[in-house]
Amino acid sequence: MRRILTAAAALLAATGAVAEPRYEITGWTCARIKQAVAQNGAVILRYRSSRIAGLPLYDRYVSDARFCDPGQIIAYASVPAADDRSCPVRKCREIERPDPR
Repeated sequence: MRRILTAAAALLAATGAVAEPRYEITGWTCARIKQAVAQNGAVILRYRSSRIAGLPLYDRYVSDARFCDPGQIIAYASVPAADDRSCPVRKCREIERPDPR
C-alpha cells in the first residue's frame, strides 16, 4: 500500500497536478509581472482586452521550457502592464508539425 501511495504522489508531481497561481495583473508594472512568473515558474495571468471593452483575457505564462508539456516549445508573447503596453513574457505552444499529405 505504501508503494502505491508513493507512486501516486510521484505521478501527480510529474504531471503538474499542482495548480498554478492566478493573478489579476491590471495595474501591475512589467517588473512585477516578470517577478511573479519567475518566482512561480508558471502562472495564469488575467487582464482586460485593449480591443474589446470589458473582455477578460487570460493565459498560462512560464519562466522557461521546463514548465511546458512534452511536444511544446517556448513562444514569446506580451501582456499589458501599467508601465509598458507590451510587457514581454513566455508561454508554451504546440510544436507545429508539417501536414503529412
